[in-house]
Amino acid sequence: MNKKLIFLVIIISVSFSQCGIYSFSGASLDPKDKTVNVKFFPNRAAIINPNLSQLFTEKLKDRFASQTKLELVDFNGDLTFEGEIIGYDTKPIAITKDEQAEQNRLTITVHVKYTSINNSKFNFDTSFSRYSDYLSTELLTDVEDALSEEIMNELIDDIFNKSVVNW
Repeated sequence: MNKKLIFLVIIISVSFSQCGIYSFSGASLDPKDKTVNVKFFPNRAAIINPNLSQLFTEKLKDRFASQTKLELVDFNGDLTFEGEIIGYDTKPIAITKDEQAEQNRLTITVHVKYTSINNSKFNFDTSFSRYSDYLSTELLTDVEDALSEEIMNELIDDIFNKSVVNW
């Protein structure tokens, strides 16, 4: 009896993963969606981190390559992501009684236009913003790479969820 149940669960799991409607990453894709195009996200923020555009664009591509069955294409994808980095700011957030900053906040904001040719009701044109705090005793240059990585991962989670997980 247990062997039959295990076999049935395996067959159902394989069937769902093959149909293209659901994946174990949570993505709900239209079976007609076969390709995705992620255009380069230029950095138009007032403060420029020279590596941010390339890293962000590649991380977004990697998410779709690793967590969906969509093929990455350079043009005319069934799903298209385009946009720009519009904010890269750091500011003090926790002020002590001596009017000194205890903590600073690095915030990254990305504007994203998502287009699905098969499901236009899910299209969006919006901005996503995430931040991470660091101690004022630390120099931004010392913590910038780690903070940017953390923030980019959260932004990509948000974009992925809004576009194909439909949360």
